[in-house]
Amino acid sequence: MSQMNVNEVLAQMRVQQGQATQQKRGEETPATDFAALLKNSIDTVNETQQQASELARAFETGETDVPLAEVMVSLQKASVSFQAMVEVRNKLVEAYKDIMNMQM
Repeated sequence: MSQMNVNEVLAQMRVQQGQATQQKRGEETPATDFAALLKNSIDTVNETQQQASELARAFETGETDVPLAEVMVSLQKASVSFQAMVEVRNKLVEAYKDIMNMQM
């Protein structure tokens, strides 16, 4: 993994830590639309998969500036994010079925 990617990951972790700290303090966070949040998550997973595909294609075509380790990490990130998205979808479908089966 390149130094730039490590720095980006560390920066993201710091931002998330700051957000978590703000929520612990009881500060009010703005309301977020669930549909927009879900769409944003799906778009992020799609973007991750596209980046991984591009890196793999670049490595396969023999571009010299693409290290194998970076390609493998990118592919694993894409795989994990997709699996997480599938699990979220499964939980949403399960919740929907539970609500539909409730007696009124």
